[in-house]
Amino acid sequence: MSAVCGGAARTLRTPGRHGYAAEFSPYLPGRLACATAQHYGIAGCGTLLILDPDEAGLRLFRSFDWNDGLFDVTWSENNEHVLITCSGDGSLQLWDTAKAAEPLQVYKEHAQEVYSVDWSQTRGEQLVVSGSWDQTVKLWDPTVGKSLCTFRGHESIIYSTIWSPHIPGCFASASGDQTLRIWDVKAAGVRIVIPGHQAEILSCDWCKYNENLLVTGAVDCSLRGWDLRNVRQPVFELLGHTYAIRRVKMESCPVTQARSQLTATSAFWVQAVLLPQPTE
Repeated sequence: MSAVCGGAARTLRTPGRHGYAAEFSPYLPGRLACATAQHYGIAGCGTLLILDPDEAGLRLFRSFDWNDGLFDVTWSENNEHVLITCSGDGSLQLWDTAKAAEPLQVYKEHAQEVYSVDWSQTRGEQLVVSGSWDQTVKLWDPTVGKSLCTFRGHESIIYSTIWSPHIPGCFASASGDQTLRIWDVKAAGVRIVIPGHQAEILSCDWCKYNENLLVTGAVDCSLRGWDLRNVRQPVFELLGHTYAIRRVKMESCPVTQARSQLTATSAFWVQAVLLPQPTE
C-alpha cells in the first residue's frame, strides 16, 4: 500500500493481500483505511487495514479479517472510529476501530458481489449506498438492520456508486451497461441516464466544487467529464492509459486522478473546464 502524506510517498508491504480501495479518514490526518483481498479477489478472504503515517512510512494501527474479499471501504461522517466495507459474499460490514475485531453489524441482501459502498457526506442524513454485480443499488441507514430501498434499472454489473457532496439524497452509479446514472432517493428512481462510453464504465466521481460536474473512467482507457445540465456530449476527454481505468478520483474541479487496474499505475491530470455560470 502507498499513500502520499505531507508531500512524501509512504509505503507498507502487505504480503498475500491485494488492495482494492483506500480512503483517508475525514477526522484523523493521515489515517488511511484499505480494503484488500487475497488472489486479486478471485478467491480467499479479505482484510480491512487501518494505517497511520510514521517516520518510517506507514504503520499498521489495526486489521480486521473477513471471510471473503473486500472491494471497497467508506468512513462514517459522524464517528471517527466507524467504517463500512463491502465484499464478494454480497454483504456489507460495519466496523468500529476502537472495539473488537468482529463487525458491529453485517448487512446481507445483495445476491452477488458488492463492489462499491459510499457514506453520504451531506449534513442532516446518515445514509449509505451500495452497488452490486446483481445490477441493483441499495440504500441503507446504518442504524437499521435492513435496506431502506432498492434501485433497479442498470442492465449489467454496477461497479461504482457515489453520493453527491452537494445535493442531499442524490447519488451517481456507473455500470458495465456503459451508462452513468443519476438517482434521487426521494423519487426512488433514476433522474438522468448518460450513455457515457462505448465500453464498461468502471468508476465515477463528483467534482467537490461544482455540483453539475462528474468524471467517468472506463474499459476504453479514457476519462470523460460530464456537465449534468447538458449530457449530450462530454465536456472533456482524457486519453493516455493503456489499460482499463479501475478507479478515478476528482480531487478538485480541474484535477483528476485515475488508476489503471491492470497496470497498477496512477496518473494525475490537469484539465481546465469552463462551465456555464448560473444566472441570477
